[in-house]
Order: sequence, then structure tokens, then C-alpha cells
Amino acid sequence: MHIEPGVVDGAKIVLSYGTAAAAFGLAAKMAGNTIRNDGGFIALITRGVVATALVFCFFEVFPHYPVGVSEVHFILGSTLYLIFGAGAAAIGLAAGLLLQGLLFAPFDLPQYGINVTTLLVPLWGISLLAKRIIPARTPYVEVKYWQALSLSTAYQGGIVAWVAFWAFYGSGFGAANLAAVGSFGVAYMTVIIIEPLADLAVLAMAKTLAPLSRSRVVYNRLYHAAA
Repeated sequence: MHIEPGVVDGAKIVLSYGTAAAAFGLAAKMAGNTIRNDGGFIALITRGVVATALVFCFFEVFPHYPVGVSEVHFILGSTLYLIFGAGAAAIGLAAGLLLQGLLFAPFDLPQYGINVTTLLVPLWGISLLAKRIIPARTPYVEVKYWQALSLSTAYQGGIVAWVAFWAFYGSGFGAANLAAVGSFGVAYMTVIIIEPLADLAVLAMAKTLAPLSRSRVVYNRLYHAAA
């Protein structure tokens, strides 16, 4: 989901500073909820560090390839949310993206505000969606396929919508740009085929690891009903 350099350029990139500030505001809100309701500051940082390492791995180790105006990555945002919670997942996405840029892709750093917005706002969206479609009495290890599919579709759909916005905002509605956005959208939505299965596989694995139910390394909701 990295916007290619040059898609949004010049003075137009200033907008990304504002959207990134709003995205970080949402991340702070999600992190604050973790501190207040789910283990405190130490739990947030511990999960955030683990999530950051995983996101960095997702960017650098998992298959990724350029399509149209951006790149297709297997970010597994809904998986991160279900295992670590929204606050830690937000830290992991933002920090993992930054590390990837600093260490391996400095040409992506000018687009950091664009890309971090594209990752964090859909995460906030699925944190709200999860409250609507997963009953409070249901631990996340008991999530059904349709629920995982709904979260994945919402997250990946949010990414595609943001990429389309940035592409049209930066480069207009010419035929070539429309084709590039369309090809990216089709390619990226194929992730939906894989991500719900990854969610269920990770949750099934978590179900067999009973000691984790008492650990601060994972989201309390993973094993327990909502407070």
C-alpha cells in the first residue's frame, strides 16, 4: 500500500501532514483505551514492540509487488487487531512503517504521512466495527469466519479507498490513472482471500496456548469477554 513517489508531489503533499496528525490522534485515543482498560502502559508498550517487529517482517519478508499506483503488501491488519488490540496494532503499524522507510526505503519517507494515514484510519474503523459484529461475551479466539472476513474486508477496503483518494488527489482522473488505481484495487482486494484464513489460523493457535490467557503480551479480549 506504499504510494509510489511522485503520485502526490509538491505542495499537495502538505495535506498528508494534516491527515497524519489526525491519524496519530486516533492512534493516541486507541492507545489511551489500552492503558485505561487493558493492562496499562507496560502492556501497551510490550504489545507495541511485538507488533512493530511483526509489521516490519510483513513489509520486508512477506511477498510484496508493485501494482498501479502503489504496492500490494500482506499487512494482516485485522490479525494484529485481534491479537494485540487497536492501540498496540496502531503503534506496530506506524513504527514498522517508519523503520522500513529508515532502513530499506528512504525514498518512501516523504510519503510517510500518506502511508501512515492509509494504515491507521482503517484500523480505527475496524476497531469500531468489531464492537458491532462481535458480541461482548465472545472472546476473539471464538471469532467466526464471517466475522474475520468482515474485519478483513473493511480493513483492506479502507486501504484501497485511501490509496484511490491519494492517487486521484495527486494525479487527477485521467484514463491512465484510473486504470492504475483500478488495477491496484483489484490486486489488493485479493488479500481478503488470505487474511481471514490467517486470522482464524492464528486464533486457533492462540486457543492452544492457554498460558497466554494470563499474559500482557496479548489483548485481554483475545481470551476473555469484554469487561
